[in-house]
Amino acid sequence: MSYSELLGLIMLVCMVAVIFIGFPISFTLLFLAIIFGGFGLGWEQTFNLSYLQIWGTMKDEIFPAVPLFIFMGYMTEQAGLMERLFGAMRSLLAPVRGSLYLAVILTATIFAMATGIVGAAVTVLGIMAAPMMIKTGYDARLSSGAIAAGGTLGILIPPSVMLVVMGPVMGVPVNLLYSAAFGPGFLLAGCYIAYTLTRSFLAPKLGPAMTVEERVAAYKEMTTEKVGMPVLILALLCLMAIVYLLVYLLLGATRAPTLPVTIGGISVSIAALAPALLTAWAYVRNAYFRAIVLGVAPLSALIGFTLGTIVGGLATPTEAASCGAFGAAILALVYRRLSVQSLTNAGIGTMVTSAMVLFLAVASTVFGAVFTKLGSANLITNYLLAVPLGDWWKLALIMAIFFVLGWPFEWPVIILVFLPIALPVVEKLQLGLGKLDLLIWFGTLTAVNMQTAYLSPPVAMSAYYLRNVVPNWSLATIYKGMADYMVIQVFVLILLLLWPQIALWLPHAVR
Repeated sequence: MSYSELLGLIMLVCMVAVIFIGFPISFTLLFLAIIFGGFGLGWEQTFNLSYLQIWGTMKDEIFPAVPLFIFMGYMTEQAGLMERLFGAMRSLLAPVRGSLYLAVILTATIFAMATGIVGAAVTVLGIMAAPMMIKTGYDARLSSGAIAAGGTLGILIPPSVMLVVMGPVMGVPVNLLYSAAFGPGFLLAGCYIAYTLTRSFLAPKLGPAMTVEERVAAYKEMTTEKVGMPVLILALLCLMAIVYLLVYLLLGATRAPTLPVTIGGISVSIAALAPALLTAWAYVRNAYFRAIVLGVAPLSALIGFTLGTIVGGLATPTEAASCGAFGAAILALVYRRLSVQSLTNAGIGTMVTSAMVLFLAVASTVFGAVFTKLGSANLITNYLLAVPLGDWWKLALIMAIFFVLGWPFEWPVIILVFLPIALPVVEKLQLGLGKLDLLIWFGTLTAVNMQTAYLSPPVAMSAYYLRNVVPNWSLATIYKGMADYMVIQVFVLILLLLWPQIALWLPHAVR
């Protein structure tokens, strides 16, 4: 082991120790990279290396999507779309035991596709759902775990900011990572739902169904709400567009006749238009159905347009994110929630979160470059390759290391510092997959693994977000609740290891 390699390992150990003490991660990474790089590589070379890495990060065309997606998320939150969505789900699922668990997880899953902001999702879900859960006698441990785990789906299900950052690091197109994350993300949400419903049916006191009186009150509240005509028209158009596209895609997948007709130079499918018109008629005639659509359709249309263009390869993540941010602002305007205060709140939240992520990206890139230049990254890679294990066990070992790293570190450090170290090892594994499929699958495995970073102490940011808005639940209760869902996350990770097609089927379909 050379002097520079030893210096790099000492730098890595110092990073872990200093972060554990409580120093800010970004400044720690930059400071250590400059100091150890100066002694190991020389001050001039370290400065030049840092400058090139910072400039290269600034020129990356993917990173502008980060603040745009974050603004889209904050704007939808300011527009009150999450509250409407939760109200619609709660009312629709009222007769089911554990309906509030189901409403929380479904709302979190849909809202995750509108924003990759975990803090906002957990906070808003805590404000909306926790008082109802406490009032109706829901189990505190199960409830807190459902809110915290559901809120973290935003870093896995697109438009995940983490996947935007991960794409350039791995050299994989972001649209392929996005398409790969849908399967595991929905599988994880489905497992959360199955767990909570099973517990509620086996022990009804954990999640009692809403009483008849509560259902009647919720029905009256939804059906008597006064909304403006622009909102009604927008929801109707979104509903018709969603139904038309879903039926049209289903007809295409089954090769059924679409009955095309040309109207004014535009081809229209009569077979798809008929169901859209029928749902529009139901929307106009039924007040309850209209209330449900008002809570679900506009946000779903925004999500479908934004993510559909990315996954389909019609737009880059940055282009789609800009349209999504503009669409979120339009929805806020139509719902009469767009004001100077809401724009200010969304803007400040976007700046704070974007600055944290992008500054950490720059610092991590500089740290990683110095660490690699010292030769320590190759040293660790060679040690991992020399471990006397089969290729599958080497991959399992990397996942276990990432799982442990998720306890003290948040995802940016793991993605930007540790992932590049493990990547050369993964690329040499012979697992029966092509190189691109292997990287997509490994990226998805890492993304699922990073879910645990928000639920595992001592960092466990979701616990602190939830504790701030629900003081009735102690941190010990929240930690116990999150531990149950961490077991589910590990279970889904194992399923994804055993069946890579859970992640790869959609990338294969869109390529």
